[in-house]
Amino acid sequence: MPQLDAQDRNRVVVVGAGPVGAVVSLALCQRGFPVTLIEAEPGPVEDQRAATVHPPTVEMLVGLGLKDAAWASGLLSPIFHYRDRVTDDLVAIFDVGVLEGEVPYPFVLQWEQYKLVLAALDKAKETGLLETRFSTKLIGFSQDADHVTLQVEVDGEATTMSAAWLIGADGGRSTVRKMADIDFEGFTWPERFIKIGTTHNFLESGRGYCTRNYFSDPDEWLNLFKVKGPGEPGIWRGIFPVPPEEPDEIALSDEGIQRRLQKFLPKTGDFAIAYHALYKVHQRVAASFNQGRVLLVGDAAHVNNPIGGMGMNGGIHDAMNLAEKLDAIRTGAADMDVLDRYTRQRRSAQIDFVQAQSVANKKALSERDPVKRKEHLNGLRRISENLELHKKFLYRSSLIDSLNTASAVL
Repeated sequence: MPQLDAQDRNRVVVVGAGPVGAVVSLALCQRGFPVTLIEAEPGPVEDQRAATVHPPTVEMLVGLGLKDAAWASGLLSPIFHYRDRVTDDLVAIFDVGVLEGEVPYPFVLQWEQYKLVLAALDKAKETGLLETRFSTKLIGFSQDADHVTLQVEVDGEATTMSAAWLIGADGGRSTVRKMADIDFEGFTWPERFIKIGTTHNFLESGRGYCTRNYFSDPDEWLNLFKVKGPGEPGIWRGIFPVPPEEPDEIALSDEGIQRRLQKFLPKTGDFAIAYHALYKVHQRVAASFNQGRVLLVGDAAHVNNPIGGMGMNGGIHDAMNLAEKLDAIRTGAADMDVLDRYTRQRRSAQIDFVQAQSVANKKALSERDPVKRKEHLNGLRRISENLELHKKFLYRSSLIDSLNTASAVL
């Protein structure tokens, strides 16, 4: 059995330099753990997927020292709308600001995940405990009672490294999860989603849109929200469904992209497109988030559709929960069994809240039955107009209930 040096007895290897990998690395470094972050890509990726940061997650990021970076390059968005796309009627207005005095940060922060990654890595480097290894691919691992031995490939050459813990933060196709032979239970939606970024300013449309909008439509629902992007005028992201029978090349063509935007808001000339991406959408949760000294966080442990912006938030909640428990093990305040509790807590948060809520969000926006659709929209209107129900809705949709309930799981 190899002998670990003093640092490697506490070293954590994190696989995946996305937002959750970066946050768990930062949280661990700030607790005194030496962290090696490995990533197959040659550097941080400018990934345009997640951007919504809900109030409890904002509080966590502020606690990690990321407030200045977040406020500088993110957009504070307390208001969001539900609309009927068929009629263009405004159905309901929700304002996270009504939670003033109940939560420290009563707003949603629209902060693109690549900006979060860069800020978190910079902050982690300040501790002197973070080592980043890009262009490094995990090709195997084994574990004993007190350490994990990893085989990694760098520039085509294999090498070995040892650590106390291995954390898979490597996305829905997680190599760590697959190598640990942990089931990924759930399903894949038949339609795909297309994300289209445009610099067109929808606030000037004259239709009263805000910076976060959800449009119900039995034929083609839509999420539309604004991020700061690289600077003014910012970027508006539209997320549309792509039916199973529509070929990828049609959806991704210039004509297909313009068709979707022009159908939503007809205008003279083409929309300026900043980026676009087409992807499959899954609802899955790993059977376990821990296997000995091998642990899963974020999309490696759970994936869901993006309606409501819950995926990255849930992953960050995983990261903070796990960092606290690993610290308790290191200090002797807890034993390894606490990691079983990590799985119970975070699986509960996913299954009972994130999966349930994101599936409900998607079905509600795409409801075809006219009676059920009318009932849903009228229900949203009633909830938004009643302060008590309004707050209750926000506590669930902002993952406050999820975090509080899961934290109480023994």
